[in-house]
Amino acid sequence: MYLVRTPWLLKKLYPRLTWDTNKADRCIFLTFDDGPIPIVTPFVLNILKQYNAKATFFCIGDNIRKHPDIFEKVKAGGHAVGNHTYNHLKGWDTDDTAYLDNFLLADRFINTNLFRPPYGRIKRSQAKLLKKAKPNLKLIMWNVLSGDFDTSLKPGRCLDNLINNTRPGDIVLFHDSLKAFERLEYALPKALEYWSKQGYEFKSLDVGWFE
Repeated sequence: MYLVRTPWLLKKLYPRLTWDTNKADRCIFLTFDDGPIPIVTPFVLNILKQYNAKATFFCIGDNIRKHPDIFEKVKAGGHAVGNHTYNHLKGWDTDDTAYLDNFLLADRFINTNLFRPPYGRIKRSQAKLLKKAKPNLKLIMWNVLSGDFDTSLKPGRCLDNLINNTRPGDIVLFHDSLKAFERLEYALPKALEYWSKQGYEFKSLDVGWFE
């Protein structure tokens, strides 16, 4: 069970996490978790280029190690990159020291001030450790969850999730993963086409948006 749009109460409970930004008029912040990998990430890059869209890719360190050429293509496309741990760790089930070490290992490959915890699950103690290790770090969550990871979800329903719930300034979460590809392949280009006709721009996240 998951909510497509993040409820205000959750944002209030975790105010130090970034869920959206109200600094951009008619702008959507597209984000992609779990890459870079063959087939899926290049597909995303190609679709984004067609719509002159910039996005933010929260990358798994081990995937960068395996596919450095694809990671370089992400950066060459003018997109922002964020840390998503080295092994896609679930914070609630991981020792704090191990979580920090895994974050730092990924940071050797990514070197960014943007971080998104896998599954959106991180202990306050872990967030504190990460911020201590990297004071300018921004913990980025999302305001709209596409549901592309949900294998029971029809591709058309995934598109409906995006069209019906996204508003100006929202951070929208996709996954450039094999698990999500069936829904991503259908919904991403159609959503970009729809939003473009509505006059939206698509920008990557930058620390400056939150200062």
